[in-house]
Amino acid sequence: MANLKEIRTRIASVTTTSQVTSAMKMVAAAKLKKTQDDIIRIRPYADKLHDILTGLSEDVKITEDNIYFQQRPEKNILIVFVSSNKGLCGAFNSNVIHRGFDVAKKKYSEQLESGNVSFIAIGKYANDFLRKNNLNITRRFGNVFDDLTFENVVPIALYLMNGFVNGYFDKIDIIYNRFKNAAVQILVDEQFLPIKAEDTKDWENSTTQDYIFEPSTKYIINELIPKSLKIQLYKALLDSYASEHGARMTAMHKATDNANDLIKDLRVQYNKARQSSITNEILEIVSGAEALNKS
Repeated sequence: MANLKEIRTRIASVTTTSQVTSAMKMVAAAKLKKTQDDIIRIRPYADKLHDILTGLSEDVKITEDNIYFQQRPEKNILIVFVSSNKGLCGAFNSNVIHRGFDVAKKKYSEQLESGNVSFIAIGKYANDFLRKNNLNITRRFGNVFDDLTFENVVPIALYLMNGFVNGYFDKIDIIYNRFKNAAVQILVDEQFLPIKAEDTKDWENSTTQDYIFEPSTKYIINELIPKSLKIQLYKALLDSYASEHGARMTAMHKATDNANDLIKDLRVQYNKARQSSITNEILEIVSGAEALNKS
């Protein structure tokens, strides 16, 4: 059994850890409130914009003429990892990395073997993983979460869109965590480009109305698509950012509970050791007194 000094040192150390994790939990909760409000505000707008886009895209000729709908042979693939810049958030980052690498190995095994799968890291942890594994990283966007605004996300969206339009990538997938609540994050493998043709089929059975579009349906859809893609990427990053704070708050809550449980066990161990020490001292005193009496 450890001596009293060692146990006291461990209790002090675990107590300090508990205070740190508790403070980090409160910080994560405060940040989660703000990011949760942001994602709740952007979702109705993004969903409605997507609905309008899919409604206007019922015209097959329009979708065939638009570059963002073109389904090309999947030769060059781009996978976008959306992770965090900081740790202490449980399995948040490892889930994204494992899912993304699993997608590359199973879904695009032929392209991966031929070296036609490229990667983009949004977040420090994904960048470190890709770099350590010597994977083909085309760009790094690690600082976007330092100031996550729509204006700072636009350059990333433009890079993805231009890469697809210019033929550098035939398909772009995004791996990220979608925010559900503070305790639940849904890991998503989402196709960013080309826009799925089946998305427009959802409107075939819906109630349609006749509208007069000015200047034309084609012009409107060509204007809406780039805006919609930028909004969809911004929403994905907001989802990931809110999920990160939710995962960190949950992880720190569990860490604090575990630290408190460990402190209780250490105090019981300390009391037992202290009781044993006192008992030994009493025995020594009694033995000494008896020895004196006999002498």
